[in-house]
Amino acid sequence: MICVSIGRSRHKHLMAEHRHLAEEGAKMVEFRLDYVTGRINIARLMANRPENCQVIITCRRKEDGGKWNGTEEARQLHLREAIAEGVDYVDLEEDIAGNIPRYGETKRIISYHNFRKTPEDLRELHDRMSKLDPDVVKIATMANNPHDNVRMLELMQESEIPTVAMCMGDIGTPSRILASKFGAPFTYATFHHERALAPGQLSFKQMAEVYRYEDIDVDTEVYGVIADPVGHSLSPQVHNAAFHAKGVKAVYCPFRVPADSLDQFIQDAPRLGIRGLSVTLPHKEAIAKHLSKIDPPVKSIAAVNTVVFDGSETVGYNTDFNAAMDCLEQTLGAIGAQPSPVKNKRVLVLGAGGVARPIVYGLRNRGALVTVASRTKKRSDRLAATYDCKAVDWETRQRVHCDILINCTPIGMHPNVDESPMPKTHLKPSMLVFDTVYNPESTLLIKDSRSQNCQTITGVEMFVRQALLQFFLFTRQEVSTDVMRDVLTKAIGPVRY
Repeated sequence: MICVSIGRSRHKHLMAEHRHLAEEGAKMVEFRLDYVTGRINIARLMANRPENCQVIITCRRKEDGGKWNGTEEARQLHLREAIAEGVDYVDLEEDIAGNIPRYGETKRIISYHNFRKTPEDLRELHDRMSKLDPDVVKIATMANNPHDNVRMLELMQESEIPTVAMCMGDIGTPSRILASKFGAPFTYATFHHERALAPGQLSFKQMAEVYRYEDIDVDTEVYGVIADPVGHSLSPQVHNAAFHAKGVKAVYCPFRVPADSLDQFIQDAPRLGIRGLSVTLPHKEAIAKHLSKIDPPVKSIAAVNTVVFDGSETVGYNTDFNAAMDCLEQTLGAIGAQPSPVKNKRVLVLGAGGVARPIVYGLRNRGALVTVASRTKKRSDRLAATYDCKAVDWETRQRVHCDILINCTPIGMHPNVDESPMPKTHLKPSMLVFDTVYNPESTLLIKDSRSQNCQTITGVEMFVRQALLQFFLFTRQEVSTDVMRDVLTKAIGPVRY
């Protein structure tokens, strides 16, 4: 169950959002009285409330992350009043729970908040709170490393008293999504993603529609993307839509994993039920030492973007190069044709980083004549030396005669949509232009290329193809291209979650 926290300054807005959420299928809301300005009228809030949507009354102090600026006596009086009005749940911090006895049908949530860290003595804290006559124990602490999520989730799993334990911050997001898999009676979300009431809180729409939280249980398999940062990733939306379309009992989570936490995270993966991972910066190279087996092309690419946990084996793949080559070969002729339609084509690759490396490998493997230009000449030289191709200075890229231009830099990516890595005057109708940037799909480079009558391939095509390959590696099932493409184009369009 998802409990949606509502913090508004006026009673009528709290009540309106409560009704709206009930109509949208929410089964529980939390009224944050500390957000209300003026006199609080709990009887009014409870009058004519939707019968199918329970209410938690909370009035949070500033030291616990709230906005209450009145006296402590007045705050506790509001909590007692809520109990007298027969609210479904009342939230009592552990240090005041002994002052407010149980009464009537109202259930007691005994809560603890720490906005600095996740304490080492979690179990001792939980034991102490369990002695305060709770119906639910709630613990919310700041995650400073991904291992904090494991500690929190396992605490819930092992508790005999219903427990809602979550980590705050973007590192802690998986603890919110996976809560029901580990036995939580409910988790918290916010009414709208731009109005989070706690760090790392997702919106009800995200929890319900992207992660399908209500379908997650102990048997749900876990997949995800590891990166730092990870908040910009659209992989969760794409893969979760694919799981739903194919009826796969799985959820795909964003895992923010700082570079110095990778080793511990891989050790923790089985404890979280993780079956597969998408891997992006800064982990594509570092992940290699944790693999027991690698797909042959990975040896040459020296970068992994997909990991599958297959029994005792941890297997690494790279789906980027196949996705890019499929895009090119389909546009120029046929996928898998012999010889490849890119053979002997002159290709200018802009960029020499993690996106460029698998593409250059694929091009050279198919006999293309490749030139690399990046804003850091040393990186271009290293990449060119690795795959026996040519490197030129960034400033001279316009003078390279090419049949295919591939942008592997982030130039033109949202929000810098008015930038292009190649001046329009250097784009010729005979060229095929491939931009790996997918947000937005129609980058300035793509727009300029179309205006010059060039053939084009967008980053959306490559993103979808590599995701399709990942999905197959995860599930051994194929999903319609349209499922992933529709979700991705919606996500990068003007209407977003």
